[in-house]
Amino acid sequence: FTLNVPLPAGSGDEDYLEIFRKVLRPALRAFRPEFLLVSAGFDAHREDPLAQMGLTETGYYDLTREILSAALESGHRRLVSVLEGGYHLQALARSVEAHLRALMEDEVLPSAQHAND
Repeated sequence: FTLNVPLPAGSGDEDYLEIFRKVLRPALRAFRPEFLLVSAGFDAHREDPLAQMGLTETGYYDLTREILSAALESGHRRLVSVLEGGYHLQALARSVEAHLRALMEDEVLPSAQHAND
């Protein structure tokens, strides 16, 4: 049941959202999990020195909203998020804040546009 979706260096917010919506979300619907476990790593942030990816806080926020929406759609409403890390401390702090803000908001939208870059 493992589904790997490699992305090229420099992939950003829209690339990640597209993969989630077109590949991962349909796979979740088919699998129908009882809960989602999120390995919340933030090393794909554009300021992180290792991953060479292009995510922003807005991207992390939007991805979190998508994941939360998928958990709600499953009918179980169960989601566990475990902090993994990132290597640019300021970007990590901002991304974790965006992730937590997305988890705490009441209204779940298919795609949210509330976080700041």
